[in-house]
Amino acid sequence: MATALDYHTIRTIFSRFQAAEPEPLGELHHTNAYTLVVAVALSAQATDAGVNRATASLFPVVDTPQKMLDLGEEGLIAHIKSIGLYRNKARNVMKLSRILVEEYGGEVPSSRAALESLPGVGRKTANVVLNMWWGHPAQAVDTHIFRVGNRTRVAPGRDVVAVERAIEDNVPAEFQRHAHHWLILHGRYVCVARKPKCPACLIRDLCPFEDKTPEPKPARPRS
Repeated sequence: MATALDYHTIRTIFSRFQAAEPEPLGELHHTNAYTLVVAVALSAQATDAGVNRATASLFPVVDTPQKMLDLGEEGLIAHIKSIGLYRNKARNVMKLSRILVEEYGGEVPSSRAALESLPGVGRKTANVVLNMWWGHPAQAVDTHIFRVGNRTRVAPGRDVVAVERAIEDNVPAEFQRHAHHWLILHGRYVCVARKPKCPACLIRDLCPFEDKTPEPKPARPRS
């Protein structure tokens, strides 16, 4: 496993991310902590854009656990059937909604352990909610962050938990709040999996990743 970059280089990388996007935002639409939990749970193995299309008609009428129970599982399916694994996700959303009503007074808990105990809510989902709603410096590592963390050596690790720990250990405290958003956006739009857009990368000179995408060839002048 490659070693992480030095502290000064990592600080420079995140200083550039911050300068380019001071307040990065998640791309899943939501109106409160509950709709955020639902949106993130639905986003497993689905795109944020696809989830947003499905919830565009759902969240205006369902924004609490009790309203979700009143809607019912089949009613929820009618909204989310365009999303992969929608039946299993609908089942989990109904279960977690019932738990929130019966055990938490209809409120979403701000504890990672409590969040992870909900059906369909794993560590990544819990960290997204803790970060985006309560402002905790939690690091929700997905495939984009795993790739960028290892390619740039900002947070190398053999699995998502190791990368999460590496971000916590290596990224200066002042950047922890937004670290996972900067990394996921960089991985989603610049440091993509197959053909990273290295010429457009604002940290290209600091990145040790060897497989650089070449500069585009200049157009030949017309004769």
